[in-house]
Amino acid sequence: MRRLLSHALPAAVALMAFCAYPIGASAQKASEKRATAARGGVPYATRDDAMRFADDVASRRNLDRDWVRATIGGARLLSNVPRLMLPGPKGSPKNWNVYRSRFIDPVRIAAGVRFWRANADTLARAEAEFGVPAEIVVGIIGVETIYGRNMGSFRVIDALATLSFDFPQEHPRAAERRAFFRGELESFLSTESRTAEDPMVPLGSYAGAMGMPQFMPSSIAKYAIDYDGDGKVDLVNSPADVIGSVANYFKGFGWQPGMPSIFPVRFDTARLNMPVLMAPDILPSFSADSFVAAGAVLEGEALKYPGLLALIELQNGPDAPIYVAGTRNFYVITRYNWSSYYAMSVLDLGHEVKAAMEQ
Repeated sequence: MRRLLSHALPAAVALMAFCAYPIGASAQKASEKRATAARGGVPYATRDDAMRFADDVASRRNLDRDWVRATIGGARLLSNVPRLMLPGPKGSPKNWNVYRSRFIDPVRIAAGVRFWRANADTLARAEAEFGVPAEIVVGIIGVETIYGRNMGSFRVIDALATLSFDFPQEHPRAAERRAFFRGELESFLSTESRTAEDPMVPLGSYAGAMGMPQFMPSSIAKYAIDYDGDGKVDLVNSPADVIGSVANYFKGFGWQPGMPSIFPVRFDTARLNMPVLMAPDILPSFSADSFVAAGAVLEGEALKYPGLLALIELQNGPDAPIYVAGTRNFYVITRYNWSSYYAMSVLDLGHEVKAAMEQ
């Protein structure tokens, strides 16, 4: 979640838009319920490391020290959250078909059709302005929250504080991830300090992601925009702001209008060099010629593709993997969630909703 406001607004109004992140009535009630449930947690006001961090943030961000200490101090340890950050057992097989079935189903497709029809003009405007197809935006919002149905029930301040100060040490990248969440907590505090809202109210995922698009605080600060022109950014209640912000996020990461995300790929087993093709993982690294030279077989439009490609492998448990050639745009989708399985789910859901729209 990072920050960016509508370029059509005057500077003073733009600052107001950035600072406002309203929570709907239903979210407010859920927040109160969650706050009650969190009372058994340990308050971070008792933790010296949390209070030192509060003082440091207040100093560097020029924030009111007492407010920062009170906000972090009011956060509660969510004892069940750290274990949710741990990777699954080593060697557990990945299964694309199972993963896909979690996101591409009749309920989500039907919800996507309703969302698209209700917001067709805004989706078309965003596609024209940012170059991101409507089906990509629809796919993201559907995979993330089923179009606002599941936006999370954890207090954001609790989630971010827990992962900043109690991230599990046994995680293989514990130091890196702890630093990431401290940065997100700092961004959240910086944004909330500019509002009249209660920082203990916003709800989100157990990782601190918020709203229909599940933006982290730094992404709200950099990419969220006021796309309905009402003078505030609202990723909870405004589909227009959500659509514009998701499209702006992709543009910020280098989405190329008109570029396919994937191409079909087969293999010439006589000259296949799978270790070479798999080495860069999802990072596009091969020209079409070098891709083919390593044993990939491309056809039609893919042979003329001027950019770089990556071989994307989707494992299927005991069955044979599925492979596609990923372009720069496929890589951009993985900047939202660093997983090729996630990116393929976004593409497939968007495709299925678009097909249902055309029936």
